Amino acid sequence: MPKSSNLLRRRVVIAGSALGLVAAPFVRGAHAAGKLSVGFWDHWVPNANDATQALVKEWAEKEKVEVAVDFITTQANKLLLTGAAEAQAKAGHDILAHTSFLPARYAEQLVPVSDLMAELIKTNGAVNGTVEYLGKVGGKWLAIPATAGSQIKGPCSRIDYMKQLAGIDVQAMYPAGAPPKADDWTLDTFLKAAEACHKGGKPFGIGVGNTGDSTDTIGAIFHSFGAMLVNEKGDITVKTDAVRQTLDYYKRLMKFLPGDVSAWDDASNNKFLISGQGSLIMNPPSAWAVAKRDAPQVAEQCWTHGFPAGPKGRYAPFVPFFWGIWNFSKNIPAAKSLLMHLSQPASIEKMVAASGGYDLPSFEKLTTLKVWAEAEPPKGTLYHYPNPYNHQILSVAGAPAPHKIAEQITTASIQCQMAVRYFNGEPMEKTLAWAANEVEGYMRN
Repeated sequence: MPKSSNLLRRRVVIAGSALGLVAAPFVRGAHAAGKLSVGFWDHWVPNANDATQALVKEWAEKEKVEVAVDFITTQANKLLLTGAAEAQAKAGHDILAHTSFLPARYAEQLVPVSDLMAELIKTNGAVNGTVEYLGKVGGKWLAIPATAGSQIKGPCSRIDYMKQLAGIDVQAMYPAGAPPKADDWTLDTFLKAAEACHKGGKPFGIGVGNTGDSTDTIGAIFHSFGAMLVNEKGDITVKTDAVRQTLDYYKRLMKFLPGDVSAWDDASNNKFLISGQGSLIMNPPSAWAVAKRDAPQVAEQCWTHGFPAGPKGRYAPFVPFFWGIWNFSKNIPAAKSLLMHLSQPASIEKMVAASGGYDLPSFEKLTTLKVWAEAEPPKGTLYHYPNPYNHQILSVAGAPAPHKIAEQITTASIQCQMAVRYFNGEPMEKTLAWAANEVEGYMRN
């Protein structure tokens, strides 16, 4: 799931006009105007930033606030480093985009936004459990789930290859405009399909490297077996039957994957699909979007759909972005008002449309926007991408461990390293002992 940008940071200054102030819930009168500085994630989809910029401009003109907007890339960890520098200096943007575990990391430096979330949940519906796990700490919401950048990394299958090689009609299994008919889409079925496609010369393209995409995929499969490395109490749970079952499954699966998947980066699976070599990858619609531009014959055979179900349920990796307000902000009321504006249904729909359906709101009432139904080719290819029927449990690798430990598990791709070690012939118990020792080290840090 590569993200690219021409610049590390692009700044736009949006000055509030001389229009009369329209009162908003968190801007207290005309004197609450002033200035605001916002750091958004720099979207990889061309022109997707324009929708966010237009929404900020609309709000700024109404509220008479001068807003400086930076679009900050995740390349070379620029966004991550920006957050760390600002937290240490206690100066910088008023609002900053944060990736999954960062609200918890900066819990002491973010303004609680439970008041905003209560209103947004009333309007937009409940959020999924992963967003609550990541964004709500100690009973307080620390950040607002962002639309831009949030994604599900589910299967994107080749319609033709899956039908010809594995005997699976993914369009019938996940029909556009209708609920899934996927009771038989299990991890066992998935493994048989992987074997059939491998024999047919068009294998599944699933990375097992030390990268985000690889970690997110294996994390969902761990959850599907009820496996975790650390539980919610902070107890190490590596040496369990569920973890052993997961590693056994991955060892069988890796036999049918390309031989170099342990060295793949987050662009490898995209390139694999776009080149026509693969039958299935795990990804948001970025590979499909590029194929639509560069390899339309591939795009018209792509179908995004749900994860296979395991013994403990059907899980899919959800990777949310958040917008947080630093507690050293000099304009907290205006920051809250802007985030409310960006989180209204009309605003969210504009951002989703600008991203071509890539961005996913976290609220249950906003999973059936027309952009996903109308995306093509083929028509309906993204219909099931936002999980419109709540068909699968959205998860994050490392959960339900305490945040500090879960973040280190995912950053180090511990689950992928376990799978590779075991696949390469290391005895199971030695692999488990290694992982337990690594996790115990995180607890001492």
